[in-house]
Amino acid sequence: MVNKTVHDLIIVGAGPAALSAAIYTAREDIDTLLIEKGAIGGLAAVTDWVDNYPGFAKGIAGLDLSEEMRKQTERFGAKFELDEVLKISSEDGLHKLKMHSGDVYAKAVLIATGSDYRKIGVPGEAEFYARGVHYCATCDGAFYRGKKLVIVGGGNSAVQESMFLTKFASFLDILVRGPKFRASDVLQHELEKHKDKITAHFNTSTDEIVGENGHVTKVVGTDKTTGQKVEFLADGVFVFVGLDPNSGFLAGSGVELDEHKFVKSDVHSMTTVPGIFVAGDVRSGATMQIASASGEGATAALMIREYLNEMNKEGTASVKIEQ
Repeated sequence: MVNKTVHDLIIVGAGPAALSAAIYTAREDIDTLLIEKGAIGGLAAVTDWVDNYPGFAKGIAGLDLSEEMRKQTERFGAKFELDEVLKISSEDGLHKLKMHSGDVYAKAVLIATGSDYRKIGVPGEAEFYARGVHYCATCDGAFYRGKKLVIVGGGNSAVQESMFLTKFASFLDILVRGPKFRASDVLQHELEKHKDKITAHFNTSTDEIVGENGHVTKVVGTDKTTGQKVEFLADGVFVFVGLDPNSGFLAGSGVELDEHKFVKSDVHSMTTVPGIFVAGDVRSGATMQIASASGEGATAALMIREYLNEMNKEGTASVKIEQ
């Protein structure tokens, strides 16, 4: 028989929502463990520049913001573990999280896994992933100094990241599926300042990414106004078409998802499983903003505190379990 420690709270993920929640819970001496399979800070850590996070009048690099939040979280005593949660199950008021390194247990769980870059699913996308096809301008833009790029997408991220990529690339073609950008007016106005390096092609689909000798050479699309095939020479392709929630590990957990696989919750940030909460971009109805994710994390932390207080009064779970 081996004793297994039950944590008060395990947070799955380490993005802004998770870090904000951990600041609140750890500061109140709630035993808090964050489990992250990738980078601490999530997508915020690979965002070039955050211009609309309160408290930073001149803006702040996403990596710097993430690092400051991590330091603050650790200052209050929260712990981090780099691993991947594969499955969650619940029994007798406790939650078991299955990971590569083994099982861990918690009285409460916060799902704050965020979202990941959406794929377009065309021929060549998977074949040339990380060899000409990318989803993170901050991570991979510097590889394309003096090169030609194709950008796929027409929303805020596509426009913002295209402007960032002008620091490196000699020219960018933006392929927009619809008749106009979906990006904010502010970003579109900023884009005008880069028209010497950027050309937008509206009503243009992305049909295939073509390459030779392991490297991307062009993108083939269709001009939907004429029905004609069009080709764009490119050394690399950056895809910015939205985000998909990181919720696959919740299959069989009893946590209900919406039609797009985002996690449903009530007004107390709790999912359909008592003791499992959700915050940030993985939550159904989230606004996909760093500031709102941080706010959701703080709100969830307060709800979790109340839940744990009630749980401790009732004595639902002991501090140790045996296997």
